[in-house]
Amino acid sequence: MRLSSGIMSGLALWTAGRASAFFVAPARRTVGPALSSSFSFSTTKGDPPIMRRSRPKRTAAASAASMGELQRLGKVPSGLQFTHGSLEPGTSSSSSSTSLQASSLAEEQGTDEIQFPLQGKTVDELAPRMRFAPSPTGSLHVGGARTALYNWLVAKKGQLDFPGENGAFVLRVEDTDIARSTKESEDSVLADLTWLGLNWDEGPDNALAQYGPYRQSERGQLYTKGAKKLMEEGKAYPCFSTKEELEQMKEEQEKAGIPPRYDGTWRDADPELVRQKMEAGDEFTVRFKVPPGARIVIDDAVRGTVSWDAEATVGDFILLRSSGIPVYNFCVAVDDATMGITTVIRAEEHLTNTLRQGLILDALGAPRPKYAHCSLILGEDKQKLSKRHGATSCDQFRLDGFLPDAMINYLALLGWNDGTENEIFTRDELVEAFDINRIVKSPSVFDMDKLKWVNSQHLKMTTIEDLMDLVKQQMDWKGIFHTAASPEKIKDFVFASTAVAKQMMETTQDAATNAQTVLGYGLPASFDNLKDREAKLMIEQGNFYPIAQTIIAQVEASEFPMPDPDNLLAAFRDENKKLIEEDSKTGGSAYSYPQAYKAHMKALAKETGAKGKNLFHPVRLALTGEMSGQDVTKQLSLLAMAEAEGAPIDPQAAQLKSFQDRLQHLKAFCETIPEQFRAPASKEDGKNSSKGSSSSAGAASSSPAEGGTGAAAASVADPLSTYDGPPISALDIRVGRIQKVWTHEEADKLYCEEIDVGEDEPRMIASGLRPYLKEEDMEGKLVLVLCNLKARNLVGFPSHGMVLCASNADHTEVKLVNPPVDAKIGERVTVPDMGFEDPELSAPFAENKVGKKKVFEKLAPFLVTSKYGVPE
Repeated sequence: MRLSSGIMSGLALWTAGRASAFFVAPARRTVGPALSSSFSFSTTKGDPPIMRRSRPKRTAAASAASMGELQRLGKVPSGLQFTHGSLEPGTSSSSSSTSLQASSLAEEQGTDEIQFPLQGKTVDELAPRMRFAPSPTGSLHVGGARTALYNWLVAKKGQLDFPGENGAFVLRVEDTDIARSTKESEDSVLADLTWLGLNWDEGPDNALAQYGPYRQSERGQLYTKGAKKLMEEGKAYPCFSTKEELEQMKEEQEKAGIPPRYDGTWRDADPELVRQKMEAGDEFTVRFKVPPGARIVIDDAVRGTVSWDAEATVGDFILLRSSGIPVYNFCVAVDDATMGITTVIRAEEHLTNTLRQGLILDALGAPRPKYAHCSLILGEDKQKLSKRHGATSCDQFRLDGFLPDAMINYLALLGWNDGTENEIFTRDELVEAFDINRIVKSPSVFDMDKLKWVNSQHLKMTTIEDLMDLVKQQMDWKGIFHTAASPEKIKDFVFASTAVAKQMMETTQDAATNAQTVLGYGLPASFDNLKDREAKLMIEQGNFYPIAQTIIAQVEASEFPMPDPDNLLAAFRDENKKLIEEDSKTGGSAYSYPQAYKAHMKALAKETGAKGKNLFHPVRLALTGEMSGQDVTKQLSLLAMAEAEGAPIDPQAAQLKSFQDRLQHLKAFCETIPEQFRAPASKEDGKNSSKGSSSSAGAASSSPAEGGTGAAAASVADPLSTYDGPPISALDIRVGRIQKVWTHEEADKLYCEEIDVGEDEPRMIASGLRPYLKEEDMEGKLVLVLCNLKARNLVGFPSHGMVLCASNADHTEVKLVNPPVDAKIGERVTVPDMGFEDPELSAPFAENKVGKKKVFEKLAPFLVTSKYGVPE
């Protein structure tokens, strides 16, 4: 049914009579066939009006009352007045209002014909024009941020590949929900995108750009033109079915077992009847006329070929509500077409919208964009990620101390990879590597621990100077500084705090929290209140008391080395560019507190006879109140800064325990240590105690992983009962991921590693890999870990297991052994050719322990594996 000019005139009258906050008419209108030419849409930039929901016909007085309430709530501009069922500009219009008539888009679309920039062009040959279209109903969350990122990456790569062309990342605000859309939410989303560094080329802040405006609430003229075109061509029609009739139709279809859809009552109605209905002022919607036999087929970059039988899937659906407001899918289709969008990347929940949008685009004669529908992001419980899974808004991640570059790095990996094992990318590397065809189809699971690890890698790649503002912000939120503190002293304290925490922190928040820990003193008031089992065992062995007493005496006699009050940054010389430059001028002759401290430790070792862990652990506990942590000289230097004259910190907020207070506390603590623990145990007693401790620690930390999915998890019934060869010990080898790596502060060749092997807590393992591998080459890697090696102390560091490595004959090159392909963390791994003829006996024996490393080496001489986990 094509509409006559009389019906089109009636439609124009109907549209004018039902113009809402979405369609605003000028003060004088001419009713006629040109449905849209008489309309403009004005709004204040300060608070954009939002589309209103469809509602029953009401009186002008009732509508005016409702409009007054909407204006009071800030949902529509106060400069608009309600007159006889339509909105008209008031006498005092805002100077900041924008109008389609004033925009370049209005100039381009000045005729009644709607224009499509991609008409007659091949999308694949054009610079990508990508869009992100958020609804301003809340904060930007993880899923939306990933969508924005993927679109941004394609756009930026396209701008490199098609320089000087019209490629762009477009930000379009889909403010279609009047009840929930707010200016505050829009501002929040834009601020989050800005923090992430996802800068847009076109958006609501440059509404006069070529394809603007960029809020749907400001694009009413285009939707009117689109509806006019479809109705004139007989591809849409007015539908006068009432709400009651539609409900009855739905009930009857459900009873008959038919999927509910509109039955087409008004699809081919008599034009004269339609004209009479319009002249009578009856309410109606505008429905899309689904072509008979229509199929929509898309080649989705993620899902592959997807097709719909349109006639069997949807009935004739609504384009314009009875209020004159266009529906979501109509707006999106018109916007994508008129903005020249070449590719749409969005969440899979929008896949079903593609059917209606495709039908509309085809009917308008506009080219369809390419599509890529990304899978959902799930929580660890495999349910759709939501607030109940913890922080999901970008702003909360910012407040928690995550870096924007780390966030986009992690978000990119939630559904995409570059085909390598690389997991750390800079922004430029992501732009270069990103390929829409490598977006994976399966859902991604949001892993907070993985995000923290990615963030820690970016923190390590960032200079201390570049982190200082972020750390200071965290300290300001904690109230650590005096309001009148010297900016220079604050700067030094922030630098020192960042340097102390940098290698260990996962977020910038950790630097502020760590500063409070360092300035505090964790030693309890008495020995009986000591909860740290390792510290208690050390004291019980008698190593702590004599060393603590020696330190107290040395401090009181001013013989213990302390940071230079005139150069409190000396302990951070290696990280401080200024001090490094000074060293180059003086030949490195400046005072070095770390060197003075190290020399004193050597003298203390001679004086007390203690060495290794028996020296360093008691000293650390006495000075810091903790058994582990960052470099002691840096901690004491930070403490000295907090105590110095004019110190910038608030002692209470920073939880400060001064050095003298610590000394008095240490004295009182030592008085509570029982007499039998005040002298070192004999060598034999110490050996037995150590042996018992190691066995206990090993047993506690090396329980075998439950279950498993591969052959590595196979169980056997006491294979030793049928084995008559030489005595052996079974190997419990598991797949693990190195979460953290840091240098052992007392041993030049050792790394300390935190490795997840699928247990409740990560393993702490020391390895001699420091001469061969860099920290960044190890962190995040999947490795094989021998988990039933007896616990041992390596220069004071308790190590529970061993990372498996392969080396050449002269040990000039060492590499980590690769786990089998697709191995999961915590899985048990069996390596062939380990001396057993029966393959079943190659399974690890869970109940035995590997007593010494050399026993393991004799047992597995062929443990050099390929990427498939088999001997090379």
